[in-house]
Amino acid sequence: MNKLRNRSVVCLLVAIGCMLTGVGAAGQSKVYVDGIDAAFPPFSFIDASGQPSGFDVEVVQWIAAELGFEVEIVPVEWDAIIPTLLTGDIDFIASGMSITTQRAQRVNFTDDYWSVDLAVVVREGTDDDGEPLPEFNPFTVIQADRRIGVQRGTTSQTWLEENVSASGIDIELVLYDSFLLALEDLEIGRLDGAVMDGPTAVASIEGRSLAIVGTIATGEIYGYATRPQDAELLGLLNEGLRRIKLTGVWDELVQKWLVGS
Repeated sequence: MNKLRNRSVVCLLVAIGCMLTGVGAAGQSKVYVDGIDAAFPPFSFIDASGQPSGFDVEVVQWIAAELGFEVEIVPVEWDAIIPTLLTGDIDFIASGMSITTQRAQRVNFTDDYWSVDLAVVVREGTDDDGEPLPEFNPFTVIQADRRIGVQRGTTSQTWLEENVSASGIDIELVLYDSFLLALEDLEIGRLDGAVMDGPTAVASIEGRSLAIVGTIATGEIYGYATRPQDAELLGLLNEGLRRIKLTGVWDELVQKWLVGS
């Protein structure tokens, strides 16, 4: 009886070890596919060399190395990213996704890891002395008949629809596949303004004749998303986030991508 009990304990410990390290029975590392928005700096984007880069990309790569699994990072159109997850073409989403009630009805979220507000971006002109001067402020740009650009399927779109359009302010909401496309149209005069997550605005307007003229205090929190049935993967990601936050690596990545950007 004691031998059987000891054998059961050993088997249980091996099973727990496999779950925490992501190693299967054959000794091979489990490969998980992370779907990202490829144009969402500083959290996730494809860099000039064609490689995935950004805060979330580096965090996930650290977690994979720490817990013994492999991660493949692939770009997915943002408005299709949750359907792509649910159909099994990707295993999780680590790409600056805001945790919302609506999304939480379809996916499971990890513990939150970052908080953001929305930023209002406008074109810059120049004053009589040639100094940069924003053409609008948040109060003058979000008005009737203004063209405001947002990325399709984002909380920026939801906030403007629920808090501006629904209140009777007849703005023209122009939807884009990425924030960067909205900024390009804003810069050449096709839009009056654009709304996006604050860190993304800061990272994306560099070198452009654009300015952030205000923020909308939404207090959104980011998490990584998995399918509801993937409790093991959710546990791995939560454990990875817990571990990295206890190291200096977390602070280095925050400084590199979010504070110093």
